[in-house]
Amino acid sequence: MSDTTAPTRKGRVLGALLGVHAGDSLGATFEFQAWENIRADHPHGIRDIVGGGHFDWPAGHATDDTDLTRAVLLAYRDYVNLKQRRAPSPTPPDLVMLAAWHMVDWYDGIWPDRVKGQRPRDVGGATASGIAKFKQSGDPRSSGAGEGRAGNGSLMRCIPTALFQDDEGMAFLESLQISAITHDDFHCTISCAVYNAMVRALVDGKTPKEAWQAGKDAVERAMLLVEEEETASRKVKMSRAVKKVEAAIDAGKSLVTVQDLAENGLREAANAANALPFQASGHVLESLTLAVAAMLDPRGLEDVLVDVVRIGQDADTNGAIAGGLLGARDGVGSIPLRWRKKLQFGNEFEEVADYLFSLLEGGNQARR
Repeated sequence: MSDTTAPTRKGRVLGALLGVHAGDSLGATFEFQAWENIRADHPHGIRDIVGGGHFDWPAGHATDDTDLTRAVLLAYRDYVNLKQRRAPSPTPPDLVMLAAWHMVDWYDGIWPDRVKGQRPRDVGGATASGIAKFKQSGDPRSSGAGEGRAGNGSLMRCIPTALFQDDEGMAFLESLQISAITHDDFHCTISCAVYNAMVRALVDGKTPKEAWQAGKDAVERAMLLVEEEETASRKVKMSRAVKKVEAAIDAGKSLVTVQDLAENGLREAANAANALPFQASGHVLESLTLAVAAMLDPRGLEDVLVDVVRIGQDADTNGAIAGGLLGARDGVGSIPLRWRKKLQFGNEFEEVADYLFSLLEGGNQARR
């Protein structure tokens, strides 16, 4: 790790949020590019957030990864505010509904530095489908894009749940529900729950190996839910998905390393064909594998993220997902200041995180 001083819990929370943003903004330069092309132009990757890329991003600008993380973060802020303002009610605020409406605002251009009605530059197919279905039905629990839409578009945005839901069981449930607004395929919902379990462990000060074990424990929790499915067909599909999610985090621990992938590419790196058959191009399980490999890499956050994004393909999203785990592991101080200064929502993320963190810590103190 790059810093010999152990980060505080608050530093890990901020690190996780800003790690998503930093990984996203760093990786945006290489989005959709092949490793071979990146290698030719930047043999050792890039160490500064410079923007550009397929969508010609300004340096530090949020792509859909950070934007939708912001949507979920603001839902937690709004949920807390509504609970504080209302007297006890039989209809408490609906966190999942709040998240869905913030996603609509993003999609419809009611968003910082956007023109109302202007669509985002970059939006995944399942995300667009889920938001459109939600706008029609008003039900965020039936709006998912459906089985087989197993992209990484919900994994990239799920981290606020790990940081600001202090009940472990509720964090697991909310991870599933917020994913399912757009990505209700079992591979996606379970990946979000498992990823968030690892983030929570890191924020609690666990080692990367202990965090990986927390992911395995979340897999076991997911398997217990299989029997709650209504039909035999859904039980079989969920069971298979749980096993594939487990295989993905196992692959990140045992089959591939970020450094090998970055140095040798997806065609030549050891076990890459087995662990990353879709070439790191956006499948949720492959992004999860890369994130676990990043978390277990003993190098500091900067070196690991530079390597994650120079693997190429879905570089911004892979960077965001890995960055969340690395930031939770190493703390906000591990994110280079020159990166943090460029992040579009860096100040806002810190302000909202400070607010929610203080409320959580106050509540925990009151219960002691």
